[in-house]
Amino acid sequence: MTDAKNVIDGNLEVCCTSPMTGFYRDGFCRTGGQDFGSHVVCAQVTLEFLEFTKSHGNDLSTSVPDFNFPGLKPGDRWCLCASRWQQALEAGVAPPVILSATHARALEVVSLDELKKHALTSS
Repeated sequence: MTDAKNVIDGNLEVCCTSPMTGFYRDGFCRTGGQDFGSHVVCAQVTLEFLEFTKSHGNDLSTSVPDFNFPGLKPGDRWCLCASRWQQALEAGVAPPVILSATHARALEVVSLDELKKHALTSS
């Protein structure tokens, strides 16, 4: 895998390892040919976002032991699908993002200006 870039043109940094996130479950919001959802936005989830995504068919707050998924709680960091983050933005519930850990491919769906408006000031 080549060195991935983030949305601010630096090397992609770790999003979270507890819980372990990323399409490849390596802590990074990397993407590849099998990642049809494009899990590239590193976000710090909020209660509002978790409720929103659950209401749209993706329950991230309930644990799924068979898949070693602990369930997320507000404040956890997670690699989100760029399209879901964009939907949440349009609904007014987009969670804050970590720019250094958000893959450059997010810019195919989301504008850098919007990501910057929702960036955490310290990661």
